[in-house]
Amino acid sequence: MEQRIPDADSEKSINFKSKLKIIGPGIILAATGIGSGDLVTSTVAGADFGMVLAWAVIIGVSLKLLLSEGVARWTLATGKTILEGWRLLGRWTMGYFLIYVTLFGLIYGAAIATACGIMMHAMFPVMPIWAWAIIHSVAGFLLIWFGRYKIFERVIMVLIGTMFVTVVGSAIMLIPSLSNVSMEAFSLGIPDGSLFRILGIIGGIGGTLALAAYGYWIREKGWRDASWLPIMRLDVSVAYTMTGIFSVSLMIVSTQFLYGNSVSFDGAAGMLDFLYIYGENFGSTPQFILNIGFWAATCSSLIGSWNGIPYLFADFIRIMKKNKKKKELSQNSSGNPVSIKDPAYKFFLAWLTFPSLLLLMFNQPIGLVLLYAALGSAFIPFLAITLLYLLNSKYVTKQFKNNFFQNAALVFVIIVFLTLGINEFM
Repeated sequence: MEQRIPDADSEKSINFKSKLKIIGPGIILAATGIGSGDLVTSTVAGADFGMVLAWAVIIGVSLKLLLSEGVARWTLATGKTILEGWRLLGRWTMGYFLIYVTLFGLIYGAAIATACGIMMHAMFPVMPIWAWAIIHSVAGFLLIWFGRYKIFERVIMVLIGTMFVTVVGSAIMLIPSLSNVSMEAFSLGIPDGSLFRILGIIGGIGGTLALAAYGYWIREKGWRDASWLPIMRLDVSVAYTMTGIFSVSLMIVSTQFLYGNSVSFDGAAGMLDFLYIYGENFGSTPQFILNIGFWAATCSSLIGSWNGIPYLFADFIRIMKKNKKKKELSQNSSGNPVSIKDPAYKFFLAWLTFPSLLLLMFNQPIGLVLLYAALGSAFIPFLAITLLYLLNSKYVTKQFKNNFFQNAALVFVIIVFLTLGINEFM
C-alpha cells in the first residue's frame, strides 16, 4: 500500500518519531554500501594511523550523502529515473553505463560472494570458502527472485541491526581501554604518507552503484513526487550517519590493538588475520561476535546489490527499446518504470549470480580486475558530472536546482575521484 504524508501546509504536523517510522530505503542504501571495502579501508586506516583520519570518514559519508540526495532529488522533482537523466546527455552515457555495469556484475558478483564465504568459513569451517560463496550467492538470488520488496527490506533490517549490535557494540566496549593508546593516534591531521589513504577512505565509504539504485528503492517505498523530499533527506541522512558510525567504530576497534604494531593486511581475506589477532587479544567469544558483524556487513551488501543493480540494467533496456521506437520517455511518476518481474531485471540478477561463480574455479583474472578497478573508480566522477549538469538544467525547476554549495561540493567530488581513478589506473 502506498504511504501518504500530509500536504505541504500540514507537513509540520509530522513529528520526528513519525518520520523515522516511514524511512527505509536509506537503511537499504547503508546496508548495501557498507561492504568488504569499508571493512578493509576503515580497519587498515585505524591500524596504520589510529583515529587521526576519522575526519576523512566524515567527509566521505558527506560526499556520498550529497550524491545520493542528488539522485533522489532528480527522481522526485522530475519524475524521471537517473538512467533517463543520463540518456538526456547523449548516447555516450548509455555506452559507458553498459560497459561498467556488465563488468561490475561479473567481477563484483564473484568478489562479494567470496567475501561472504570468507566470513562464514571463519565461523563454520565445515566447507571450503568457495562452497560458502556459492551458497550465499544463490541464496541472495532466490530471495530476490521469489521475494517481495517488503521481505527484502525486513531481511536487510535484521542484517544491519546485527552489524550495529556487534561492530558498534565491540567499539563501545573498547572505548575505555583507548586511554592506553598513544595520544598521537587522536591528533586529527594529515600524517606523512597518508594522502592516498585519505582519498581511499573518502572514496571507499558508502558504495558506488548503490547510490544510483537509491532512486528505485524510494519508488518501491511509494515516494514518487517532490512532496517526499523532506522524508527522503531525513532517510538518506540516517543512512550515512549509520555508515559513518560503523566506519568510525571499525577504526576504534583496530586502533585499540593494532595501532603502532606494524601489522598489515589487505583485501577481504586479510580480515581473517584481523579477526584472529582480535581473538588473541580479547578471546574467542568476542572474536565470534565481531565475525558475525563482518558477515552481516558483507551479506547485506550482497543482498542489496542483488536487488538494486538489476533495476538499473532493466531501466537501461527499457530506455533503449523506447529510443529505438523513437518514443518520448514518459515520466511514469505513478510508480517504478521497471519491476522485479521484468525479464531484463531477472536476466541481470542471474548475471550477477551465476557467471561470476565460474571465476571461483580459476585464479584471479588480473587483467579484468584491473579494468574493473579503473572503471569503478571512474563511476563516482561520472555520477557527479552528470548530476552537476542535470540538477542545474532546464529539466529541474528553480526550487529543486543545486545551490552554490552543492555545486562546489560536486566539483570537489569530481576532482577527488578523478585523482583516485588516475592513481588506480597507474
